[in-house]
Amino acid sequence: MSKKRKAATVKSAVSGIQHDGAKMPPGLTTDAFSNVLARLGYGTPNLLEGTEYPLTRLTNNYQLLNSLYRNNWIARRVIDTIPEDMCRNWITVKTQVDPMQLEQLDKLWRTRRLKERILDGLKWGRLYGGAVGLLMIEGHEDILDQPLDFDMIMPGSFKNIMVVDRWAGAYPSEELEENINDVEFGLPKYYEITLTTGTLLRVHHSRVLRFVGKRLPYWEMLAEVYWGESEIEVIYEELKKRDNTSFNIASLVFLANLRVLKMSDLGQDLAVNDSKAQSALYNTLQAQNWLMSNMGLYVMDAADSMETHQYSFSGINEIYESFMMDISGAARMPVTKLFGRSPAGMNATGESDMQNYYEVVEQDQESMLAPIINKVLPVMCMSEWGAIPDDLDYSFNPIQTPDDGEVAELIQQKTTAIVSLVNAGILSQKTALQELRQLGDTTGMFTNITDKQIENADDSTNVGEAVPNEAFGSIMGSQATNRTAVPERNKASDAKAWSFTGWLNRTKRNR
Repeated sequence: MSKKRKAATVKSAVSGIQHDGAKMPPGLTTDAFSNVLARLGYGTPNLLEGTEYPLTRLTNNYQLLNSLYRNNWIARRVIDTIPEDMCRNWITVKTQVDPMQLEQLDKLWRTRRLKERILDGLKWGRLYGGAVGLLMIEGHEDILDQPLDFDMIMPGSFKNIMVVDRWAGAYPSEELEENINDVEFGLPKYYEITLTTGTLLRVHHSRVLRFVGKRLPYWEMLAEVYWGESEIEVIYEELKKRDNTSFNIASLVFLANLRVLKMSDLGQDLAVNDSKAQSALYNTLQAQNWLMSNMGLYVMDAADSMETHQYSFSGINEIYESFMMDISGAARMPVTKLFGRSPAGMNATGESDMQNYYEVVEQDQESMLAPIINKVLPVMCMSEWGAIPDDLDYSFNPIQTPDDGEVAELIQQKTTAIVSLVNAGILSQKTALQELRQLGDTTGMFTNITDKQIENADDSTNVGEAVPNEAFGSIMGSQATNRTAVPERNKASDAKAWSFTGWLNRTKRNR
């Protein structure tokens, strides 16, 4: 038999398999496991095969999302926590401009409350799947439908960011951006934004900040009108399991101690069609119950008896915690962060869980917050400085802030390594100064080393050369706050004779 004929025979046999009277569609083949007689595997009538995953699209259920955010503390923490950690330590602008100019940017962040506006946009994007932030530039009211031209931003014209979620008056247009050089190629070219006064604005996408929830495949993105998916949709099923379990555990508390009264003539009393006798029995039981509730006596007939049944709660806590872990996994947050619980287990610190969480936040910073900063920062520079520096850049500050002891240990280790390389003739003084200034990104120290000092430093790798006074005189003459708790040391009288190693050791201790 040829290979083609054999394959056709196998295909015909598979397509003709009967599953309790249900024939598989002709031409349908599968590589799944199936045991028809035992009712196991694909296409057989069993409980597992009855599982379905219908497409619900809860992101479109506006009332449900609002109810969960307002009334359910877990849903609110899922929405708020990651954006708050993304914006907590904010950014550091990197450019070779006067420090006074950088302070102008910092002042603009604070006075206009731009950080708070961006935080709101991130939250509503995660809750509703999408939100926009309109860059409010004075003098651009009549040209909002035109691409943003930085040369038309006058000094002091940038005022604020107006955040509107997708349900409160922000709707993408059907016209898409066709310029392949645009970072938003394939996304809506315009947005229709409705103000609280009822005014409808047509705004070019270059003037709009997009806050999107979870990203979706292309066709699902079209179903959400170029928005994303709400974070609530991912945790909704797990949240229902946890809430139902919590309420059931709470109801079991009322059944923790049941008292049972056995009455020998109860059946006869109920059988007698006498409402007065039944009322008297009810009043007697009610009075007895009040006495028991007040730690009183319980009087009964000699033939009657009283029993107490206690409910055992063993195993319930493990079930409850398993649902908590499921929600944490769906929300990409550790239990210690989401529920505010201490790490469980012997010698558990939760450091690995938090480290994984910090990596999630850093990833969201790059994918969700960075596009927002890329649009806002140049507009701020034009409004405050009248120009955009060629070397304009920024970096996100570390999410986890080390304490002074950790900073001191880190500085000691890294600077000792630099000193060893200089003493061995591997690094030059110029390279060492560059390495020291780079440490400022993580330690906050050695940031005052200027480009001029680095340029004037010796670039040779000869061991034991003196440090030029013009290169390090300003640093050696400064007194910094002792953040590392390292004891200070008296300076030598003749600064010119100091070697690089001596200067570096004294700088560490003065810091």
